[in-house]
Amino acid sequence: MSEQSDAAARPAASPDSAPAEAVAPAGAVAATGDATSPAPIDPFGQLLTPLTLRTAGERIAERFVTAIALGEFVPGQQLPSERDLAASLGVSRTTVREALQRLHAAGYVTTRRGRGGGTFVQTDAGTAESEEMIRRTLLPAWEELSEVLDFRRIIESQIARTAAERRDDDDIKAIREAVAAYEQAGNREESRLADSAVHLAIVQAAHNARLTELSARIRREVSFGFDAEPYSPEARRRALHQHPELAEAVIAGDAQSAASVAAQHFSLTEDMLRELHARIRLRSEGDPHARSHDQ
Repeated sequence: MSEQSDAAARPAASPDSAPAEAVAPAGAVAATGDATSPAPIDPFGQLLTPLTLRTAGERIAERFVTAIALGEFVPGQQLPSERDLAASLGVSRTTVREALQRLHAAGYVTTRRGRGGGTFVQTDAGTAESEEMIRRTLLPAWEELSEVLDFRRIIESQIARTAAERRDDDDIKAIREAVAAYEQAGNREESRLADSAVHLAIVQAAHNARLTELSARIRREVSFGFDAEPYSPEARRRALHQHPELAEAVIAGDAQSAASVAAQHFSLTEDMLRELHARIRLRSEGDPHARSHDQ
C-alpha cells in the first residue's frame, strides 16, 4: 500500500475575518512577506489549485477532516508540526495555525502540553458537520481526482515494470528491508513510514530521478497534500499480502507481474476514495441545501 520551506508567518487574523489566502499546490513554498508570489502552473489542474473564496485556514481544515475520514490520520495519532504541515501543504504557518484552531474548536484534535506534547487527532469524522466539510473538499474536485488516480495507476505500473528490469543487489536489499519493516509496524505512523519506504525502495530501483519525483508528487496529490495514504485495518491486511508479492516480482525481474501487482495494489487508495465519494454524494443528493454551501 502506498501510504509521504517553511512559509513565512504573517500576523494572525481572526478566523472569521481573515482574508482568503491562496492555497498553493502541495509542496509549494509560500512567499515571504505580506503577499504571496504567483503560484506556478500546476499540471494537475484544479485539485490543489489556489482557493480564494473561503479563508485558506477553513479550506485546510476541511482537507484535514477529509483526511481523517480516509484514515490518513487516526484517533490518537500525533499530527506533524506546524512547520512540516506548512511545507507539505504549501501555505503559511499562520494558515496552518488557523486550521488547527478550527479543528480544535470543533473537537477533531486536542493539544497536549509538556514532554511528549503536540496536537493529536481526537476523533474520526462522522458528524453531519464533518460530512459537509468532506463534501466541499471532495465533490467539486472529483473529476480531476479520478483522472489523477488513473494517471497514478499507469505511472506506478510502469515504475514497477522498470524497477524489475533495472534493480541491482543494493535495491533488492533495500526492498526486502522495507517490506519487513512494514510487516513489523506497530501503529498507524509506523505503518505510514514503512509503506512509504517500500514504494520509495521500488521507485529508486528504477534508477530514474524523474520517476522518483513524479511518484512523490502524485502521492501528495491524492492525499490532499498530507503525504499519507488512506488507511484502514482491511487496507493494511491487503497490503501485507500485496507488498511481498510486488517485491518478489521486482526482485525476480518479472516485469509483467510487477506491473500487474502494482496496478492492483494502488487500487487500494482508489477504492477507499471512491467509497467515501459515493457515500458523501448519496447523502448530498438528499440534501437540497448542500449545493448552496459550496462557496
